[in-house]
Amino acid sequence: MTTDDLSGMGPLVARLTRGGQRLRQADRAHPWVLDTGVVVLVFLMFCLPDLFHGGVDDGDGPRRFRLAFPHLPVTEMLALQAGLVLPLLWRRRRPAAAFGVIAAVFVLQWSLNAALRADIALFIALYSLALHGRLRQLPWACGAMAAGMVLVAVRASSAVSVWDALFFLLSTATAALALGLMVRIRRAQLAVLRDRAARLEIERDQRSRLAAATERTRVAREMHDIVGHNLSVIITLADAGRYATDLAPERGKEALQLIGDTGRQALSELRRVLGVLRESPDRSGVAPELRPQPGIADIEALCANVRAAGLEVIYRTSGDVDALDSGVELTVYRIVQEALTNTLKHADSDTRVHLAILVEDSRLSIRVQDTGPATQPGPHEEGHGLVGMRERAAMYGGTVSAGPAGGGGWSVEAVLDLAPQGGAR
Repeated sequence: MTTDDLSGMGPLVARLTRGGQRLRQADRAHPWVLDTGVVVLVFLMFCLPDLFHGGVDDGDGPRRFRLAFPHLPVTEMLALQAGLVLPLLWRRRRPAAAFGVIAAVFVLQWSLNAALRADIALFIALYSLALHGRLRQLPWACGAMAAGMVLVAVRASSAVSVWDALFFLLSTATAALALGLMVRIRRAQLAVLRDRAARLEIERDQRSRLAAATERTRVAREMHDIVGHNLSVIITLADAGRYATDLAPERGKEALQLIGDTGRQALSELRRVLGVLRESPDRSGVAPELRPQPGIADIEALCANVRAAGLEVIYRTSGDVDALDSGVELTVYRIVQEALTNTLKHADSDTRVHLAILVEDSRLSIRVQDTGPATQPGPHEEGHGLVGMRERAAMYGGTVSAGPAGGGGWSVEAVLDLAPQGGAR
C-alpha cells in the first residue's frame, strides 16, 4: 500500500463514520424502516429465485442434489418463505421469539424434505439473538440450531456427505453467533467509554466549579480584610479630624493626610488582588502590577495605621518569626489585621492594644487583647470577621477563640500548627 493510499483512507473513513452516525440516528427515529429493509432484501435475494425456478434443486448444480428435493407448489413455498422471513421484523425487539418461530418453520420445512434459499433467515435470527437477546437464551438457541443442522445434513445425505454438510452448516452458524457476540461486546465497550467520558466531563465541570467557588471565597476573604480594615481606619480618622478641625486645625490636616495615605494603600491592595484575576494585560497592554503578599514584616506598618487612628498598640514577637513560610506569614497578617479592625470598630480612643506573636517549636500563637469594652461582635461581624480568621487558621490545623478578657476588654487568640502535614506528630 502506497503513501497516497494511506492518506486517501482518512476522508473515506470520515465519510463512512458520518454515514454510520446518520444511519443510527435515522434508525432511532424510525426503527421499523431498517427491519423492513432487511426483510425486503432477504425476500429479493433469496425468495424470488425460488419462486421463479421452483427451489434450490434447479439450476446447474449436481444432478443427484437436484433429484434429492422435490418441487413445492407456489402456495406452500410462499407460506414457508413467509414463516421464515416475516419474523425478522421482530429480530431486534423480540429476538428470542423471532428465532423460535423461524426455527420451527425451518424444522417443518426440512421435515417436508424441502430446501429453500430463505433458510438464510435462521442464521440472521441467530445473529440477532446473540446481539440483542439475553445471554442466558443462547444455550437453548445453539442446541436448537445444532439439531436443525443435523436434520439438514441427514436430509441431504443422499447428495452430500453428512460430515461435509455438518461442517459447512455448523461453521456458518458459529460465524453468525460469533459475529453477533463480537458486535455486542464492541457496543458494550463503546457504551462504557461514552459513559466514562460523560462522567469525566461532569467531574471536570465539578472541579472547575469547585475551583471557581474556592477562588471566589479567597478573593472575598481578601477583599473583606483589605476593605474592612482600611475603611475602619479611614472612618476613625475622619471622625477624629472632624473634631480636631475647630480645636487644632493642624491635627485635622494631619488626619486628612492619613486618610489619603490609607485610601491609596487600600486602592493599591485592591488593584493587586483584582489584577491577578486577569488572564491577560488590559487594553493599554500593561500587565497588572504584582507585589508580594503581606507578611509579618508588614504588621508594624499595620500597627502604625491603627496608632494613627488614635489607639495605642504595643507589639512584640518571640521566637524565630523570620523562618516562617509566606503562607503562614499571610495567615498571621490577616488574622492580626482582622483582630485590630474589630478593636478599632468597638474600642474607645484611649484603648490600649497588646499584640503578641509567639513561635515555639511547631506552634505559633497570636494574642490580641485590648482594654476596651468587652462586647460581643454582632451577627454580621461573626459571619465574616471571626469566621474568616477561623478559616485561615484551619488551613494550618489551628484554632481561633475570641471573647471577653479576664481583666476587661476583648481578647482574640489564635494557634497555628507549623508541623508538616502528614508528618510525624
